[in-house]
Amino acid sequence: MTEKNVWFVTGASRGMGVDIAKAALAAGHAVVATGRDTQPVARALGDAEHLLVARLDVTRPEDAEAAVAAAVQRFGRIDVLVNNAGTFYAGFFEELPPEDFRAQVETNLFGPVNVTRAVLPAMRARRSGLVVTISSMAGIAGQSFASAYAAAKFGVEGWMESLAPEVAPFGIRTMLVEPGFFRTDLLTEQSTKYPEPSIDDYAENTRATVDAWKSMNGQQGGDPAKLADALVQLAGRREPPARFAAGTDALHAFETKAKALLTQADADRSLSSSLWPCAIRWA
Repeated sequence: MTEKNVWFVTGASRGMGVDIAKAALAAGHAVVATGRDTQPVARALGDAEHLLVARLDVTRPEDAEAAVAAAVQRFGRIDVLVNNAGTFYAGFFEELPPEDFRAQVETNLFGPVNVTRAVLPAMRARRSGLVVTISSMAGIAGQSFASAYAAAKFGVEGWMESLAPEVAPFGIRTMLVEPGFFRTDLLTEQSTKYPEPSIDDYAENTRATVDAWKSMNGQQGGDPAKLADALVQLAGRREPPARFAAGTDALHAFETKAKALLTQADADRSLSSSLWPCAIRWA
């Protein structure tokens, strides 16, 4: 990558998207900052010579195509795409309305899919680019009250992991970022939707869990500005990591899941091996 790059950041009206856009601008890069409403984006970032604010609802492929076209017209290219936009639909699975579960996947999985599909042709043309997708600890290990969110983030993990070797021959790299609990807007009323207690077996736990999640808002240990600076640093590497565990809690999630997978593999190793008796040598 050249020293100065063009960043395309989704969900830049508030939260981590604002911090990422500011960090990229501060590092001397050009930034295309997008949001469903451009006014909050402009207010959050102010005026900057190398800043373009563009409207983008990530669930609308036509919005993604238009925003990418505007970015290329203004700056000539896109070097770094940051798929950051997202929402959080919390709740026990049986209490989550089917339309809310689907909407979660639509925004958090198909949203970045739409934007990346629009950006890749411009990156392929230049044989260069980096696709950064903000996943979550919930994309590494599922947890109670987050089934819809985890489903979307697990989808993101598998999609990006599979995309990486497809685009590598064209000089395009990918990086998944799995933040732990950071003081972003994810748990605010604008980003999180909670279910109403509707099933007696869950109702008490639903009320208690909602209260606990709400009380956590603004008290998370992670500093999003530091994460944004770290992403700028990682994006500047010749070989960015395939995954970046953001925060000590994310590191713990990685390590715990890795150990659990090994334990599960060993638990019934003989039975598993008997299903395919041919010896296999893994590279």
